[in-house]
Amino acid sequence: MSRPWFLQDRITVGVVGALVAGAVVLVLLSLGAPEVPTFVPTAAVPAEVGSHKDGPLLVTVDAGSASWRHFDFSRGSVVERPGPKDWDIAFRRYQVIVNGGSGFSGDGGVIDLGEVAFDSVSAVPATGYVVAEQPGDSVNAALERWYDYSFTSHILQPKPRVYALRTADGRYAKLEIVGYYCVGAQPGCPTFRYVYQGGGGTDVASR
Repeated sequence: MSRPWFLQDRITVGVVGALVAGAVVLVLLSLGAPEVPTFVPTAAVPAEVGSHKDGPLLVTVDAGSASWRHFDFSRGSVVERPGPKDWDIAFRRYQVIVNGGSGFSGDGGVIDLGEVAFDSVSAVPATGYVVAEQPGDSVNAALERWYDYSFTSHILQPKPRVYALRTADGRYAKLEIVGYYCVGAQPGCPTFRYVYQGGGGTDVASR
């Protein structure tokens, strides 16, 4: 038995309305999805920096797997299978840890300097660094909120913040995370620029 004409009209209007609403949502989502910068992972070539200032340098770490990728500022590179004090900062996807505090062998720590221009930071503090409070911490508390995440676009974007970092051997650096995506917009490539002071002082001027 065929439906009455008024029910057919309602069904047709409902279907058309649902299709239009779906199309509008898709358009809005596509318009709201920001383009993200992408980066090629930096080749791991550890080389002793020595006692001079190094940087500014841009580094991309391939951290998309479940394993931690360790970076050593004194050698300016990702290092494989480092000793307990042979690394300063490590990445695993969006997690970031520093080699210092409970459960770590180094003297590392972090201070969030806030939303300041990278080049405006000419020196970092000598004290006040945040370290891991519990063994097994998978993120340093000062770096826990380094990104914003959109549940609409599912895009992770670094906050425009600069960090002071104390290395595992007590030297200093400044750091800014500028990206998270590999070529092809694949996640897991944290990218940062930094200046490292190999001489032991707190001078990290960009030039």
